[in-house]
Amino acid sequence: MAAGHSVEVDPARLQAGLEELLGRVAGRFGRVEPRWRARALVLGLLADLPRKNCWTIAEHAGQASPDGMQHLLHRAVWDEDGVRDDVRAYLVEHLGDPEAVLVVDETGDLKKGIATVGVQRQYTGTAGRVDNA
Repeated sequence: MAAGHSVEVDPARLQAGLEELLGRVAGRFGRVEPRWRARALVLGLLADLPRKNCWTIAEHAGQASPDGMQHLLHRAVWDEDGVRDDVRAYLVEHLGDPEAVLVVDETGDLKKGIATVGVQRQYTGTAGRVDNA
């Protein structure tokens, strides 16, 4: 049996937690520029943008092009495994409960349309329906 739990998020508390987490991972970046871009990337991913890609996230961060974001994701030198481990440790500290189970289910996001590259019939987890027919 599945049960869901929803919580209201206090923006000030979210910002403080994000700053704490970003401070924790700061040492995983050898230079300050990738660290700033990683912060901008996370803020862009959390923002209410209609689409999230390097272009829209760069624009949200006030950058003229996505080159910096693409550099961060493809060529910049930083300790990805260390960041992953730090984020996991942070989440366990703040959200951990020995009896909890986290289930991430993306099937609730309907994929509609035929004009977007890669869009095809996809199972959405909604009573066996296949949308995007």
